[in-house]
Amino acid sequence: MVAETYDVVVIGAGPVGENVADRAVQGGLSVAVVERELVGGECSYWACMPTKALLRSAAALRAVRKLPGAREAVTGELDVAAVLRRRDAFASDWKDDGQVAWLESAGIPLYRGHGRLTAERVVEVTGENGVTTLTARHAVVVATGTGALVPDIEGLRASKPWTSRETVAAKEVPGRLAIIGGGVVASEMATAFSSLGATVEMLARDGVLHMQEPFVGERVTAALQEAGVTVRVGAEAASVRRDDDGSVHITLKTGEEVVADELLVAIGRTPNTEDVGLDSVGLKPGSWLAVDDAMRVLGEDGTPLGEGWLYAIGDVNRRVLLTHQGKYQARALGDGLVARVKGETVDVGPWGRHAATADERAVPQVVFTEPEIAAVGLTAAAAEAAGLRVRVVDYDLAATAGSSLHAEGYSGHARMVVDEDRKVIVGFTLVGPDVAELLHAATIAIVAEVPLDRLWHAVPSFPTVSEVWLRLLEAYGR
Repeated sequence: MVAETYDVVVIGAGPVGENVADRAVQGGLSVAVVERELVGGECSYWACMPTKALLRSAAALRAVRKLPGAREAVTGELDVAAVLRRRDAFASDWKDDGQVAWLESAGIPLYRGHGRLTAERVVEVTGENGVTTLTARHAVVVATGTGALVPDIEGLRASKPWTSRETVAAKEVPGRLAIIGGGVVASEMATAFSSLGATVEMLARDGVLHMQEPFVGERVTAALQEAGVTVRVGAEAASVRRDDDGSVHITLKTGEEVVADELLVAIGRTPNTEDVGLDSVGLKPGSWLAVDDAMRVLGEDGTPLGEGWLYAIGDVNRRVLLTHQGKYQARALGDGLVARVKGETVDVGPWGRHAATADERAVPQVVFTEPEIAAVGLTAAAAEAAGLRVRVVDYDLAATAGSSLHAEGYSGHARMVVDEDRKVIVGFTLVGPDVAELLHAATIAIVAEVPLDRLWHAVPSFPTVSEVWLRLLEAYGR
C-alpha cells in the first residue's frame, strides 16, 4: 500500500481531466491524475479526432468534384485503406505514449489504474502494481466521461452490437451497416461508412438530428438518401439476433426485418460513475453528477456536497456532452481552484472567470455530415420555450456572392434567432459546405450580446460566404 498527498486529485485523463490539471499546476498547485484506460480519453481514440479523420477524405473529394477544372483532375475513387490508415494515425494507433509524455512535461504525476472515492478527499487507485491511496488537500475532480448507452432490447447485447468505439476503430468496412439512432454519432457514421462503400440503413425513431432546427434534419436526411442511405424515420427495434453466419437481424415493431453485417447502436450516453465510489460520499453509483456553475457536485438537497471539495467536469455532469465545452469547464474550474487555495476572489457570477455560463447560453457545435451543420445558442423552439420574444430570420446561403465561387451548385441555409426585447442574437444555425469555419463569429456575437445595430458595422469581406451576415441583417431590417 502506497499513500501520497496532493492539492488536487483528478479521476480521468481525457482532454477535460488533462486541462483542469494543467490549469491548476500552472497556478502552483500539485495535481495527480488517475486513468484506467488511455491517457487522452474518448476524444483522442474513439470520438472527435478519429471520426473526423474518417469523414474528411470523402468530404474533400466531394468538394473537388463540385469545382469545374478541379474535378477533371480526379481520376479515381476514394482509397478506403488509406482513409483507415489516416484514421489510425489520428488515433495514435491507440497508444498513449505522446499523451503520457505531455503529462510528464507538465509535471503532472499519472497513476494508472481504477480510481475510486473511499472517503472525503480520498481516492484509492487499484493498478497492476497494487493499491495506492491518494489524498487531496483541497479537491477531487471527477472527469470520467460517458460510455455508449445500450438499451434493453431483446437479444441486443447478446448480438454484440457496435457502439461508437467499435465503429470508429473498425479494421474493415462492413458490406451492410445498420444503425439504431438518428443523432450526431448516427448521422456522422452513416455519412462516413456510406462514403467508404457500406450499404447503410438508419433506424431513426425520432428522425435525423431532431434536436436541431427542423431544416437541419430535412437537409441531412435528403443528402443521406441521395448517397444511398436508407433512412427509416419512426422505426423501432423490437428484437435483435446474430446468426451463425455473423449476420445481424433486427426485427422492427412493425414486424419488418432489417439484415446487416454489423449493427451500430447510437442512441445516447451513460455516465461512467458506476464504480467510482459515489456511495462512499452519499451519492448513487451510476448517476449523473449534478453541479453548480462552479462545477461543485451537488447533493440530493441541491447544495454542494460537504464543504464543496468534490467537483465534476465534462460529460459526466450532463451539462453539455461536447469535448470543447468540457475543456471550457476545466479551464474555469482549474483557475477557480487556484483562486480558492490562494484565498483570491472566486467569480462564479454570470460570465464570471470561474463560471461555465456558456453551457446554457452559447454552446457551439459542428456536425460533420454532408451537408455540414454548425450551430450555436438556442434553436427558435428552445428560445420560445425559455420565454423569449423571438424573431426568426432565414437566408439562402446559395444567394451570397462567395457561395458560387466556393462550389458549383452550392446549397445551404442560415437562420438567426433574435431576442426582440434586447435586440441581440440568441441562436444561429448554418447548413452547407464548410460552414464550420463561419461558426465562431456567431459564437462571439451571442456571448458578447452584440446589439444588432452594432453588427451593421461588422462588414463581411467580399466575395465570401460570410456575406450572409449582411444579408441576414438586411432581412431583419425589412
